[in-house]
Amino acid sequence: MKKYAVIDTNVLVSALLRWDSIPGKVVEHALVGKITPILNEKIIAEYDEVLRRKKFPFKENDIQILIEGIKKRGVTFNPAAIDESLPHTSDIVFYAVTMEARSSEDAYLVTDNIKHFPLKPFIVTPREMLAILGNSIEI
Repeated sequence: MKKYAVIDTNVLVSALLRWDSIPGKVVEHALVGKITPILNEKIIAEYDEVLRRKKFPFKENDIQILIEGIKKRGVTFNPAAIDESLPHTSDIVFYAVTMEARSSEDAYLVTDNIKHFPLKPFIVTPREMLAILGNSIEI
């Protein structure tokens, strides 16, 4: 069964820093269609802005391939109205889009910053997402 997931930017950063990692495996699953990425314009804009920061050694071509691959495989949702406050305002769109997607799909939010979000069973680490997919975690 296909899984739907909003992938937090930190997972993409970790994947590009080290492709043979757990976050890299999650992103690979998104690029080959085992995970359907959930996104919207604000999420794509954050991916684009963060991945192009000078502090990261990412090549322009790698960034373009990654973002275009996610857009090609992804489905767009508008953010839901949420009552909860989050420690980082930039995380609100990720949570709100996940909440909207959950109204019609079995959707997850995959992040390495679990503490930035409410404690919910659908907010998972990359390692937990691989377990949900039934993958072994050997890298």
